[in-house]
Amino acid sequence: NTNSLTGLPLLVTSMTDLLYTEKDLVTSLKDYIRAEESKLEQVKTWAQKLDVLSATATQDPEGFLGHPVNAFKLMKRLNTEWGELESLVLKDMSDGFISNLTIQRQHFPNDDDQTGAAKALMRLQDTYRLDTQTISTGELPGEGPMTVEDCFELGKIAYSDADYYHTELWMEQALKQLDGGEESTVDMVTILDYLSYSIYQQGELERALDYTKRLLKLDSAHQRANGNLKYFEYQLAKQKKVEAEEGLKEKEEREREKREVSEKKGRPADYLPERRKYEQLCRGEGIKMTPRRQSRMFCRYSDNNRHPLYVLGPVKQEDEWDRPRIIRYHDILSNSEIEKVKELAKPRLRRATISNPITGVLETAHYRISKSAWLTAYEDPVVDKINQRIEDITGLNVKTAEELQVANYGVGGQYEPHFDFGRKDEPDAFKELGTGNRIATWLIYMSDVPSGGATVFTDVGAAVWPKKGSAVFWYNLFASGEGDYSTRHAACPVLVGNKWVSNKWIHERGQEFRRRCTLDESD
Repeated sequence: NTNSLTGLPLLVTSMTDLLYTEKDLVTSLKDYIRAEESKLEQVKTWAQKLDVLSATATQDPEGFLGHPVNAFKLMKRLNTEWGELESLVLKDMSDGFISNLTIQRQHFPNDDDQTGAAKALMRLQDTYRLDTQTISTGELPGEGPMTVEDCFELGKIAYSDADYYHTELWMEQALKQLDGGEESTVDMVTILDYLSYSIYQQGELERALDYTKRLLKLDSAHQRANGNLKYFEYQLAKQKKVEAEEGLKEKEEREREKREVSEKKGRPADYLPERRKYEQLCRGEGIKMTPRRQSRMFCRYSDNNRHPLYVLGPVKQEDEWDRPRIIRYHDILSNSEIEKVKELAKPRLRRATISNPITGVLETAHYRISKSAWLTAYEDPVVDKINQRIEDITGLNVKTAEELQVANYGVGGQYEPHFDFGRKDEPDAFKELGTGNRIATWLIYMSDVPSGGATVFTDVGAAVWPKKGSAVFWYNLFASGEGDYSTRHAACPVLVGNKWVSNKWIHERGQEFRRRCTLDESD
């Protein structure tokens, strides 16, 4: 008993330590259970959200993806968020799900795709003058709201391109939504860090300093912000000292310089000199015809010089523009023909190419953002009928024309200002074809576009809007064979919707007796 009693305190002491160890284990176990429950709740919430979203999206996939925010968020989910979900469930989820996800991920978009979708969204923002609030809150028809993370991601992508203008716009929107009470995994300090630097890069020291001070109130030990604070304050003090020592004339000059900097602030200049006019036309702000010119524009029924097919059933012809003459033909393709052409084209749609003006070789270009496919006449009777219809209506020989090209312009899809014909400084543009220059263009609209997607002629200020089943036609060359530079045109970015077109580029060879040559360039 004595031994047992004297040993008791030692045993109790040992047991007490074990109790505390067990208590720590129980606490850890509870933490683990909470973490597992939280993880499962996150997965459950994610699954429910995606279930509803997928059900809505798959009812009309093309319509759903015709909205820029939906397309961007799809890229973001598949490239970023599904990867995060994989990391979350990897430890305890069944091998079947993980292996299936791993297999499927090879088909997912990558960082380049996500960046491309983000840039498309910013391009639409610029072209159609949409503010970040309009886009983010889902005020565009058919789209859902953007989260703080979505706005932050757009800002980061702009920042990686040193595009501080868009960085500022989207970081400010992310900040606004955080200030409005939206919960986010992105912390305010990070957003303020990007925001202050992008504003500084645009020459606004005082605003950059204000955001830096706000950042330091949240994180006083932030090393970069503390360094920036001292630098911004030093630069401002230096600037004020110079201003104090300036005379009246120098002050007026400095104020003028400040105004110029403020006016120039915005999108960085790019390679397209007619960018402003191009975007104005895309917004419907083009040059309006004078009443006198407008009075000469007509709608008519055309039988193409009493062509046997169109004497009893003439086509509807409408003048869209006078110089260059742009004609629209209505009801050229039926819905069934359109669906057949799309069915043939979809399996082989690839990134659209352009003919290199120097080498004549087809290649992709950053200013043409669409997917296209070429259909030959022998593939299906519908393609043959369309080719014959183009020949009957235009009176031009299509046997030497290029194959029917089908193009799909999705979200932000565009083709910036260009000429269809080869200029004098591009003698080898269509040398490989051996059929001469592109004498005319026939463009069929195979879908209506809810917003955007016009075909605009930047030199003359014309804008032609898509109408399903109709086609527009114009000559690229004068009757003398000289190029008509007023036909420079572009496909505006699709803001909402899905734009399908098909076009036929008709060449000079074979037209010798159908459109006779003249020496008068203006004829």
